Amino acid sequence: MEGKLLIQNGRVLPMTGKVIPKGSVLVENGKITAVAERIEVPDTGSTEIIDASGCLVMPGLIEAHCHVGITEEKKGMEGDDCNENVSPVTPWLRAIDAVNTMDAAFDDAVRAGITSIMAGPGSSNVVGGQFAFIKTKGRRIDDLIVKAPAAMKIAFGENPKVNFSGQEKSPVTRMAIAGILREELHKAVQYRKKKMRLTKDCPKGQEPDFEPDFRMECWMPVLEGKIPLKAHVHRVDDIYTAIRIAKEFGLSMTLDHCSEGHLIAEDLAKEGFPAIVGPDLSSRSKIEVQNMAFKTAGVLHEAGVLVAITTDHPVSLIQSLPICAGLAVKSGLPLEEGLRAITCNPARICRVFDRVGSLEPGKDADIAIFTGNPMETFTRTMCTIINGKIVYRDTGF
Repeated sequence: MEGKLLIQNGRVLPMTGKVIPKGSVLVENGKITAVAERIEVPDTGSTEIIDASGCLVMPGLIEAHCHVGITEEKKGMEGDDCNENVSPVTPWLRAIDAVNTMDAAFDDAVRAGITSIMAGPGSSNVVGGQFAFIKTKGRRIDDLIVKAPAAMKIAFGENPKVNFSGQEKSPVTRMAIAGILREELHKAVQYRKKKMRLTKDCPKGQEPDFEPDFRMECWMPVLEGKIPLKAHVHRVDDIYTAIRIAKEFGLSMTLDHCSEGHLIAEDLAKEGFPAIVGPDLSSRSKIEVQNMAFKTAGVLHEAGVLVAITTDHPVSLIQSLPICAGLAVKSGLPLEEGLRAITCNPARICRVFDRVGSLEPGKDADIAIFTGNPMETFTRTMCTIINGKIVYRDTGF
């Protein structure tokens, strides 16, 4: 059994309650067991104590959309497993089969206080495959998984068009992208109906006369509302097309990138789909991101959209996540919402808020200790804790 860990004397920011100016967090067996102004631990012999005086204690930061471990830096083709870009529809691909936990980006994340990420395939295909929500420290991917599959990646706009036009195969237009996705979803719906009917009509104690289809089975968590579509969308028209299709099939969805979301913020708020905004700390390398701006997150929040911030690593580096949130605050996102956009909001959007995203008893002990607000450039990460274990400590702490 693991010992106890007590963090005390820090400014505790739980994200779900009031700030405790000088508070404590108690960790036992990898879980948070208490958050209070003062916590007494009788048997201090088995309790490691961290004095966080002068520091900010908050939930570990969360990246809601990235390709850490799947697209590795400076390794070229050998380190790039992001896109199976020879087929437009690949729902059976699983992020966990491609994530290299030895990617240097994992250590960069930990040093930035980032304790969990949503990682998955890229946007070259109309359907890219299954994302996974994982922790950022460990050697074996199976031990890092919080939720897998956690979302089904779909993509609209320039990326699928450019990829397949070069191969002289469909899709080469936005019409074809939407048409291919509709066809795939229609097949999945019909498959589910047949499976349910045969299962229902099967005599008790017998197996239904039904041959499972591996490709279609990948869509069942989506159709049953267990995981959302994860839509790569930049332009206004692509955002609306994604919403149109999701509503046609009654599916939940996140709007990833949402670069022109600020132009239609009121509409998006009415539709109710959350947005994962970014990467704004990058060049306007494509026509469809010409209206990209750090103000997008603030405008969407003001309209009532649930917003998270993304680096889309390696488009922007994973360690820049808190800085990206700070730049969104500089451009209009309220200060508190900037912190929520990299903690509790992505946890809610990724459907793992029961595990991470806030400092509450019963949740995973994923905690970051900073010298100040992590959205400020000169703030240092003093300590990063994942599942109750100290995985990074500044040499001066």
